[in-house]
Amino acid sequence: MKQSIERVAVLGSGVMGSGIAAHLANIGIPTLLLDIVPRELTKEEEAKGLTLEDPVVRNKIAVQNKQALLKQKPSPITSKKSLDLIETGNMEDDLEKLKDVDWIIEVVVENLDVKKDVFAKVDKYRKRGTIVSSNTSGISIEKMSEDCSEDFRQHFLGTHFFNPPRYLKLLEVIPTKDTKPEVVEFMQTFAEDVLGKGVVLAKDTPNFIANRIGTYGLLITVQEMLKANLSISEVDSVTGPLLGRPKSATFRTLDVVGLDTFIHVAKNVYDQVEGEEKRVFEIPGFMQDMLEKGWLGAKTKQGFYLKKKGKEGSIILELNPETMEYEERKKLKTKATEMAKQQKGFNKLKTLLSMPGDKASDFVWNILKPVLLYSAELLGEIADDIVSIDKAMKWGFGWKLGPFELWDVIGLRKSVERMQTEGDTVPKWVLDLLDNGHEQFYKEENGDTHYYDGDTYQKDDVNPKEIHLKRLKDKQGVIMKNTGASLIDIGDGVALLEFHSPNNAIGLDVVQMVNKSIEEVEKNYEGLVIGNQGKNFCVGANLALMLMEAQDHNFFELDLVVRQFQNMTLNIKYSKKPVVTAPFNMTLGGGAEVTLPAAAVQASQETYIGLVEVGVGLIPGGGGTKELYLKMLRNVPKDVDVDLMKVANKVFERVAMADVSTSAEEAREKGFLNHFDGISVNSDHLLYDAKQKVLALSQAGYKAPKREKIPVVGDPGYAAMLMGAKTLQFGGYASEHDVKIAEKLAYVLSGGRIKENSLIDEQVMLDLEREAFLSLIGEPKTQQRMQHMLLKGKPLRN
Repeated sequence: MKQSIERVAVLGSGVMGSGIAAHLANIGIPTLLLDIVPRELTKEEEAKGLTLEDPVVRNKIAVQNKQALLKQKPSPITSKKSLDLIETGNMEDDLEKLKDVDWIIEVVVENLDVKKDVFAKVDKYRKRGTIVSSNTSGISIEKMSEDCSEDFRQHFLGTHFFNPPRYLKLLEVIPTKDTKPEVVEFMQTFAEDVLGKGVVLAKDTPNFIANRIGTYGLLITVQEMLKANLSISEVDSVTGPLLGRPKSATFRTLDVVGLDTFIHVAKNVYDQVEGEEKRVFEIPGFMQDMLEKGWLGAKTKQGFYLKKKGKEGSIILELNPETMEYEERKKLKTKATEMAKQQKGFNKLKTLLSMPGDKASDFVWNILKPVLLYSAELLGEIADDIVSIDKAMKWGFGWKLGPFELWDVIGLRKSVERMQTEGDTVPKWVLDLLDNGHEQFYKEENGDTHYYDGDTYQKDDVNPKEIHLKRLKDKQGVIMKNTGASLIDIGDGVALLEFHSPNNAIGLDVVQMVNKSIEEVEKNYEGLVIGNQGKNFCVGANLALMLMEAQDHNFFELDLVVRQFQNMTLNIKYSKKPVVTAPFNMTLGGGAEVTLPAAAVQASQETYIGLVEVGVGLIPGGGGTKELYLKMLRNVPKDVDVDLMKVANKVFERVAMADVSTSAEEAREKGFLNHFDGISVNSDHLLYDAKQKVLALSQAGYKAPKREKIPVVGDPGYAAMLMGAKTLQFGGYASEHDVKIAEKLAYVLSGGRIKENSLIDEQVMLDLEREAFLSLIGEPKTQQRMQHMLLKGKPLRN
């Protein structure tokens, strides 16, 4: 099938429609965003003499919703430049433009008649072969398109994005009986490779997969809360990380989603099912009362929780469902919860469930059991395999494990026996699995995952662009390792260095492994990727260790540690074989210092990179200031005269303000990445993309860079940067200690007190960095900042 998507139209510019348009624009796809024409003028428009025929009025809904993207938090856009790719219009005057797009996404109101009317119009204007999809969260895909032309129906399917589209990975693809298989296959590949989504194929059933199970689970939780006489915050205290769910748990999640949205989604199922299932999807009375009162959650600043200003700052209160009054929050504390908190990983949940009779243990069992059984009952109805169900719940609701993976963790046979003892009906296919002597839904064989498909075990065919480090290590082991990092062969002559210290912080063990890895790669491999699959790429150096050494006045040891760190970053830079770093999520301080000197960077779209040492009273000591300055110098176009002062000021600002990018695209704008560096939209493809970058550099005959002299701004630049810091102090925006840090930073960037435009060796700048770092770490106020960060997790202003 010769298909490509170069331009897209989104019909409907509300929160979801504009969010989808933003996601498309973020990845460089020009997008036409259309909405309805207003039926009446505002007073302001009347005062200006405008009429309903004026384009500014007719297009205003889409225009306003496009501009609203700038104010939303978290931001739907990766860069303000993304907005330039969104063209606005309306669904009366601009339907002619649909002939120029390759994909049309409908995101209008959830009403079947309205959607059918929209598709009838689309069918008139689209060119043959154009893919059309609906973002509905529950209306039948089949019914929407039944009156359209054959070519329309053959190219029509559901594409259910989850909100916010930039951040939530799940995309449910729902074909109809008429959708061409090649259209489905193309959309799956396009969604994974270009949109960066995790795709699951869903059946055309109410709420598809994730919302069907997720909504069921949330309503079961509410019903069990009322039965057990628990409070809203007591429920949240045990339905978050203890269950492998997000910190927002149950009710904070509902506040973010919006109660009106949740009730609408639940009603989709309620209207289309019967019996016991219908009873579960009935909205409890107190939630109906909340809806009527307009207590919808975050968007109305009042929902299950209410933030109030108290004498000692803001306090968060919880709603009492019986009195409909707000009161102080409580946590559910029992023997089971306290013992569970002492465990690690999913042993927390196993411990929590191991104490029948304990209030928390019984509650968690009573909310998990129905979800496990419901998921098993729906296999075949909502999806063809358990993998799709598990992935949908992980990607759409942020669960660490899907229901079948979770069932394996808590013990399938033991839990089924308990269910049967309690009088529950377990689906036959689950009992057959156990009767056939199997103990799990999933099993590992030769480093590959196999899943039970209702008859036998099938290999889970993983996209070749997904490199799973744990599976790889289980299958073939590692080349070498220590406590902080491992070197792994990821195929095609490329090695990967994985950090696995606590929080991926850089200590001497990691430094040692970087150096050893480069030595090994130079002898036996094409190149090296530095990356991992932890929560964050790297949050910096081991702060606790450095503080302890500073408080013990071990400055000789600290000097040695900083030298070793600097030598490590130089080894990365001057490796004879290409080193590509693959940062993602938090890439802070030392993490940025590892990233910047690499031959190239392949960053995840969600990369938040910055030299943040000022937040703990320091400046970068491992070469970060030097490398950011050099990177920005190289980024100046060759046909433009380099303004050293301008570049130095930018670096000074980035470091002094602890400036962190909010995306990889913004990291490029801030100078942390250059135009040679790549951005992976699909985080699961990040290591594969980094590996391809290594191979491309190697095949192009990569040569290590030669040492270069660094032009610096000298005395005049030092004075200008210091004046900027003192101006902030005079305005009350910087403390005396802030200025002291800024003075050290200015001294490093200017190359010391030397003549303007002098050329210095990079080792001179490294020595200046190290001396500044060591002098600051000895300061009592810096040590206070370091201690505060370690204890509170946020910076101290002193």
